[in-house]
Amino acid sequence: MSPQTTQHLPFPNTRIAVVSITRHGIALAGRVIAALPGATLFAPQKFGIEAEAAAPGAFACYEGKVGDQVPALFAGFDGIVAIVSLGAVVRLVAPHLKNKETDPGVVVLDEAGRWAIPVLSGHLGGANAIAGVLQQAVGATPVLTTASDARETLAVDLLGRELGWIFEASHDEIVRASAAVVNDEPVALVQEAGSTDWWSRHANGRSGPLPANIQRFERLEDVDPERFGAVLWISHRPLPASYAGRLTGKRVIYRPSAPEAA
Repeated sequence: MSPQTTQHLPFPNTRIAVVSITRHGIALAGRVIAALPGATLFAPQKFGIEAEAAAPGAFACYEGKVGDQVPALFAGFDGIVAIVSLGAVVRLVAPHLKNKETDPGVVVLDEAGRWAIPVLSGHLGGANAIAGVLQQAVGATPVLTTASDARETLAVDLLGRELGWIFEASHDEIVRASAAVVNDEPVALVQEAGSTDWWSRHANGRSGPLPANIQRFERLEDVDPERFGAVLWISHRPLPASYAGRLTGKRVIYRPSAPEAA
């Protein structure tokens, strides 16, 4: 993987669980654990010897069914790598899903280490980023189906995350702005604060030019909101009252950490 696509996980390695239910999968899990120091391997008790060999000091064995472990994994970890079939993982996690803001990122890795498939919470949950780490660790090809990643365009809900920015927007506003970006609608991106080094470090690491449908501005007052499907505003300022109504439903505000070099 090139330097431009180095992954930045949104949580520490200690918040990642690697789950495997077969001997071959446990051996592969050991390589994953080695690439993610602090991660924990979960395996059936009957494979305790194999688990200890694969991840000494970084494993936990359970009795019973793997499905019985899902509630604790969802509660205790931000990211889950499952070396289990895709269909089985879908059935296992389905009863426990809540929303994209709180569900952990779940990635399925096949036993041959060929494919890393984000199944749940690709963006906010970090599953796409985990898949990128697995590419570096074991050579698995990430299978990214989120539109912004497939087209290598801007991911609205990840902009500036690696720089410590936080965003202010409702779920509906994120959905609308994301749709505007991937559907090539005109999008205004206004940057009044924060580091300008956010594109190459953004999401999965973009190396190409900013998409043509995204127009950059230096001040919010330079934007005619009616001309744009979404307005992305990076600033420390309160939203001017004169713009509040005009931006209703289609703005995402990003707040960089202060102080921060522009």
